[in-house]
Amino acid sequence: MNKSKKIVVLGHFGVGKTSLIRRFVSNSFSDKYLVSIGVHITKKVVEISPTESLSFVIWDLEGTDEIHTIRDAYLLGTHGALFVFDVSRPSTFQNLKEDLKIVTAKMPQVPVLIIGNKIDLVVEKELKELLKEHNIDYNFLTSAKTGSTVDTAFLELAKELNV
Repeated sequence: MNKSKKIVVLGHFGVGKTSLIRRFVSNSFSDKYLVSIGVHITKKVVEISPTESLSFVIWDLEGTDEIHTIRDAYLLGTHGALFVFDVSRPSTFQNLKEDLKIVTAKMPQVPVLIIGNKIDLVVEKELKELLKEHNIDYNFLTSAKTGSTVDTAFLELAKELNV
């Protein structure tokens, strides 16, 4: 049976939300920066097992440096979320704990995976030291450009939602 689940992808401006979605949905990447205005909705069926699948309705929310300004209407009916930060721009993760408090207050009981994107732009060892130094917890480090760990992150969310 194919169940439908609303997924929101949110985070600051320019962290690669649209690129992550494009990589996951169509396995493609573009260096051209596309600004999301409002919300862009995409759909993809995710196979969890040979007999089970989920239909992801993915909402690509416009980036904002003021997470509290996300429109509540965009979040209604959300089943799962990806909160994305840019590993090459500390300004997108320095206030991560506060941003996540706002997100979880707006969407209580919704699983939120934390994604550090753009690992192709940094030295991974140095990145992990930086994140540890800032006490930043994350679920996955990804690269929309190379595709590294992108499918894994979305599939992990699918598994969490199919429990």
